[in-house]
Amino acid sequence: MRLSILAISILSAVSILAQINETSSLSEVELSQLSQRDPNPLGEKALAIHPEQWKHAETEHFIYHFVHSYVATPVSVEAEFHYRVIAKELEREQPAGDIKSHIYIFERPEEWQEFQAFGKLEPWSGGIHSAGSLFVQRNPAYKFSNNLLGHEIVHLVLHRFYTDGIPCWLDEGFAQYISKDAHASYQRARGYISKPHSEAIASQDLIPLNILTAATHPPSDHVRIFYDESERLVRFLAAADKPSFLSLLDALARHQPLETVLPRLYSGKFASVAILEEKFRDYASKDFGTSLQQASNE
Repeated sequence: MRLSILAISILSAVSILAQINETSSLSEVELSQLSQRDPNPLGEKALAIHPEQWKHAETEHFIYHFVHSYVATPVSVEAEFHYRVIAKELEREQPAGDIKSHIYIFERPEEWQEFQAFGKLEPWSGGIHSAGSLFVQRNPAYKFSNNLLGHEIVHLVLHRFYTDGIPCWLDEGFAQYISKDAHASYQRARGYISKPHSEAIASQDLIPLNILTAATHPPSDHVRIFYDESERLVRFLAAADKPSFLSLLDALARHQPLETVLPRLYSGKFASVAILEEKFRDYASKDFGTSLQQASNE
């Protein structure tokens, strides 16, 4: 069976990951000595919460603000890992004039809650991407085994490649698509048994595509379905024709309407959004074992 392009990208990134010594700590840098400052005002607010505790460091593509290096170091390894996976998946060079993304790592729940209140975040949120910066909580008392960090890093990197933004379903779906598969491979590279899981959605629960693709944020009454369906739709479109999917991503980033670009880019496959929906409906409800390789070979 053939491997998908994403699987090959992940394997390549895993080989790079294997060369990184996760046990080595980040080298601290004084705030004034960082190569770039964060223009996001939320960053200043974050650093104003117990300012004496913050330390700083940077890697090739990211700048980190943290309390303990043993918490920040694994985040830095995973961040660089995901950057390489995403760049290879998008088949694009690093944007000209690209600036490093800032990642703020809160440890104490009460400090994260203080930041949540300031940023008017949902009380259940464990991380947020805002204007090119990422704010996350990583309580060292807990082990993290999900793809939350990877999901947020995907948003962070997508913002760098598509500064004008992309539709919500595509942004969330792509973040889930990449992070699920990359997280599983990342865990396997560290000796764990892990497989990605793409959630099937019952046909009667699917959000109509005209509503899904027009949404500017996940609907509060169907949050889980929105995320699961968006991920499956991205997976479906990428598996159907990878070059067409990348062209679709570029077109939607230029705010071209899906109804216009879909039949042009997926000529012979999806003559309209209605035909896409008909074919996608069957795919979305399949609980097919959930690996990208299986999805690509169906």
